[in-house]
Amino acid sequence: MNDPKDPWARFRQATRARIGLGRSGDALPTTALLEFQLAHARARDAVHSAVDLDRLAADLAPHPSLRVHSAAPDRATYLRRPDLGRRLDPASASGLPAGDWDLLFVIADGLSAAAVQVNAAPLVHACFERLGKTLRVGPVVLAEQARVALGDAVGTAMGARLVALLVGERPGLSAADSLGVYLTWEPKPGRADSERNCISNIHAGGLPIGAAADKLCWLATEAARLKLTGVALKEDAPSLVGPDNDTKKQGPDLIHNP
Repeated sequence: MNDPKDPWARFRQATRARIGLGRSGDALPTTALLEFQLAHARARDAVHSAVDLDRLAADLAPHPSLRVHSAAPDRATYLRRPDLGRRLDPASASGLPAGDWDLLFVIADGLSAAAVQVNAAPLVHACFERLGKTLRVGPVVLAEQARVALGDAVGTAMGARLVALLVGERPGLSAADSLGVYLTWEPKPGRADSERNCISNIHAGGLPIGAAADKLCWLATEAARLKLTGVALKEDAPSLVGPDNDTKKQGPDLIHNP
């Protein structure tokens, strides 16, 4: 029930934003301050923590996986040098098997280990269930100290027509475990962000795994048919648009072309 003495109570039920926090003298109330500090600590932990790749590989079974590393040798360098996170380490590049794949899943740690650890494997499994045998899917690539553009180098080396890169998104104070997906047709170094499709805000309090898998599989199938991704590929699948799942109402957080 809404507290009649608190006019902000009903609005808090509709958003995770910090609104109407009140005050204690000229400062925040103790509870609001402690909640803010906890959220900030979770965001910092998400950025600085490492993904347990052994556990992630086990969670992905029975789908095979392999590992690569970016040109950033460690986390501190990765955070200071985004450019190195977009390039493959030469040893990783030389060890990638070439194939004839319609689609590759690349899981990058990005800026939130928590997002990858919790959401990546369930999303990949859900996509495999939906795709069936419609597309030839290669082994899942686990990428350390990686940013979005690393998927272009991986896709080029492995001969993939499509790369879906799952990455831990920059954590905020309302969600530290949000996963994003970037889909790129004919990945190659130098691709612009306008040539990708993005699905973001995938976590328990945002876009559910099932809905994200529906969107990603529809986009991947259409991308393979039309041979393109990015601003030219719009999601208009009737099965994905309804009273509770209308991308026009949900806005650009869920499907956009960054």
